[in-house]
Amino acid sequence: MLKFVTLLKRRPGMSREAFIDYYERHHARIGVKYLSGHALRYLRRYVRPMPNPVTGAHDEPEHDVVMEIWFADRAAFDATMARLAEPAVAAEIAEDEERLFDRSMHRHFFVEEHESAL
Repeated sequence: MLKFVTLLKRRPGMSREAFIDYYERHHARIGVKYLSGHALRYLRRYVRPMPNPVTGAHDEPEHDVVMEIWFADRAAFDATMARLAEPAVAAEIAEDEERLFDRSMHRHFFVEEHESAL
């Protein structure tokens, strides 16, 4: 299994609550539309700031959501990325991302997981 992770930041001036609401009601539906039948899981983990132990202030996190997509293998990932790169699909995604994200802050990577028994 292959796990693809993207760190995303909301656009400047958008509240955390409005960001989550828009992502879940609109942008995630675009993800489901193009990932269904290709990916195994599509998950968003929203970052909640914690108080700084020294200052007590809630520091602004560098990213607001950890988006995870699981694929059966690299071939499934590559096929999905090819679909997402089709001009009409890419335009739809980019147009919606402009409403939601600071796209300069996107960070993408694969994750290799190791779990310890407790």
